[in-house]
Amino acid sequence: MKLSARNIIKGKVVEVTKGATTAHVKIDIGGSVVTASITNAATDELKLEVGKTAYAVIKASDVMIAVD
Repeated sequence: MKLSARNIIKGKVVEVTKGATTAHVKIDIGGSVVTASITNAATDELKLEVGKTAYAVIKASDVMIAVD
């Protein structure tokens, strides 16, 4: 995985809450929790679930999720 973003923080998914179209994904990054709003489709495609390793990718004011 190669990204132009320079702020890539590895953590563990601690909560996934799906709404009608958008999910809130919380990642613990060493005691701090980062929350990202992503589509339910992206949540499913990334197979995000509690306990899975994921990355908070921060570029400007957006937070994206990446997995390897």
